Amino acid sequence: MRAGRREERRPGVGCDGRRSNGADPHPWLRTLLLFSAVWGLACPQCPDSCHCAWDTATVQCSDAGLREIPEGIPPDTVSLHLERNYIRTIPESAFSELARLRDLYLSHNRIDSLASGALRHLGPELRLLDLSHNQLRQASRQEFGSTRAKTRLYHNPWHCDCALQELMETLNLEPETVNGIVCESSARGAGEGSRWEDPGSLGEHAGQPVVKLLDSGVNFCSLQRKTTDVAMLVTMFVWFFMVIVYVVYYVRQNQAEARRHLEYLKSLPSPRKAPTETDTLSTGF
Repeated sequence: MRAGRREERRPGVGCDGRRSNGADPHPWLRTLLLFSAVWGLACPQCPDSCHCAWDTATVQCSDAGLREIPEGIPPDTVSLHLERNYIRTIPESAFSELARLRDLYLSHNRIDSLASGALRHLGPELRLLDLSHNQLRQASRQEFGSTRAKTRLYHNPWHCDCALQELMETLNLEPETVNGIVCESSARGAGEGSRWEDPGSLGEHAGQPVVKLLDSGVNFCSLQRKTTDVAMLVTMFVWFFMVIVYVVYYVRQNQAEARRHLEYLKSLPSPRKAPTETDTLSTGF
């Protein structure tokens, strides 16, 4: 019977130039290093001053002293906490990469303006948008886009006008906090107030919840249209008056010019009558 050949493992040369007997003394170390390298490439980085919980896709940037929306927010973020910072404005492209975002907390900041379409890029999965406790005075539908998320706008110094009314009729406001949306100032209708009233007054609706005003029949858009109509009438009257003044001035100028021309013609010497042939013959006889 032919004996089988026994394979021998010959010693080789490792990457460091040393001879090896063919067995890796630390295979787990190589695996760990390889896994760390792959994880570093696949795992997104967390923004500075923020804490990221990868298992829940939550980015926590509260009380971080931020003055603007941080860059490098992971695109798969589901919940973003930016409350209690010093953020003043929201640029248009701040959340354009966060398609999976569901909860956005921006309360207790100093936000006083929203760029045109600043919240328009938020995806349809957004469930909560918190802008309470800020410095917002004016906002419009264009800045919020078509979001249907439950929205908090209370504790802002709102100026109640037609744009705010249209915004409130469009947004899905949180019922528990909607009465906290109060007019700090309001639009003035045509003829509202006396001529001696301080022009810097806040308006008759200051200090009242917007929802209650709208429920009671106040229509800021109607007030704005009335004011616009009155302004148009005044402008048309002034324009008509200026046309009449110009026509009267033009006619009078022409009359004066014609009068001066007639006086000039009268002042000219009369032309002498040229002797005719009949006069010559009569003189000869």
